[in-house]
Amino acid sequence: MPIQFASRLNNVETSAIRELFKLLGKPGIISFAGGFPDSAMFDVEGIKAAVNTALTEEPGGALQYGATEGYNPLREQLASFMASKGCQDVTPEGLIVTTGSQQALDLLGKTLISPGDKVIVEGPTFLATIQCFRLYGAELISAPIDEHGVKTDELEQLIAQHKPKFVYLIPTFGNPSGAMLSLERRQQVLQMAVKHQTLIVEDDPYGDLYFGAPPPPSLLALSASVPGSRELLAHCGSLSKVLSPGLRVGWMIAPAALLANATMCKQFSDAHTSTFAQATATQYLKAGRMPATLAHVRKVYAERALAMGKALKRELGDAIEFAQPQGGLFVWARLTGQGGKVKDGAEFAKRAIEKGVAFVPGAPFFCANPDNATLRLSFATADVAKIEEGMGRLGQAI
Repeated sequence: MPIQFASRLNNVETSAIRELFKLLGKPGIISFAGGFPDSAMFDVEGIKAAVNTALTEEPGGALQYGATEGYNPLREQLASFMASKGCQDVTPEGLIVTTGSQQALDLLGKTLISPGDKVIVEGPTFLATIQCFRLYGAELISAPIDEHGVKTDELEQLIAQHKPKFVYLIPTFGNPSGAMLSLERRQQVLQMAVKHQTLIVEDDPYGDLYFGAPPPPSLLALSASVPGSRELLAHCGSLSKVLSPGLRVGWMIAPAALLANATMCKQFSDAHTSTFAQATATQYLKAGRMPATLAHVRKVYAERALAMGKALKRELGDAIEFAQPQGGLFVWARLTGQGGKVKDGAEFAKRAIEKGVAFVPGAPFFCANPDNATLRLSFATADVAKIEEGMGRLGQAI
């Protein structure tokens, strides 16, 4: 008897990125396809010390079952961490710990989306978000962006027209776009949330990875200046890009009723995020090592981003256009077709693999009306020499 799978699976497709990774076993491939940090940047000694301290000071808390909403010492540390980023009114009770920010997105899907509900996302946006929200039956609406983030005039028109269940944004160095929403647009987003009584979900895994001046305050930090907006805002954070993805520590700050329902759904899913990981993160944050870690990571990634931008211009010239990233992990580029060069991102990706270099075509990052000329390159995991070599290979493939 064949297995009858849930009809919700009809709404999602296999990840194009996962399929691409099957091609990366070829020897000598230089990959700019991943969306993860460089493991060489992990503060291994600091994490070792945090593990030892956690097991010495409170082994029961680190090794026993824990509360679904999170290990309270970590919630306290995360509230302090958010306060250091301008969110002084965040309390430990006002957040829950999640298994990476990815689980926060899944919990939002579970608690908010009924089949047929409309949800507005950026075009392009995080591929896993598209898949997650579609799994719960959402009808996704694409809001256009530029290098300054979502175009707020068009976003407001879409909100008025579709009356979505919520709007999902990555305002700071988004994946894949690398775009940074301007201060003016951030304020406009909060104002339209109040005007239209629409929930805004702010996903912020990259906000600490800036290369020059800090980005504008998060929507969460700015909400204090826009009366009524805090009650219409959910904020998702993560330690994955700045400390370690393997710890799987994220968090969600949201109105009390949303947190309560998310906690209930999380209890059904995994009971709680690993207490061992939470205790380790707690001790790491308490030790005060995060500022130095962030400073080092920013410096290295800034050098790599600059090297990639220069090499792209040198090797591909007017066949490609992009905005130089100000933070995050990605260069988002568009093929122009100038000089008869290839203009399709998927075709370019095939040619690039043949030359020994990998990146991700941009089309899968759109929930609708994909721009097939786009592509995403990550500069995070390759040093400057590899970036130079890889961009040279791309020049041969174009």
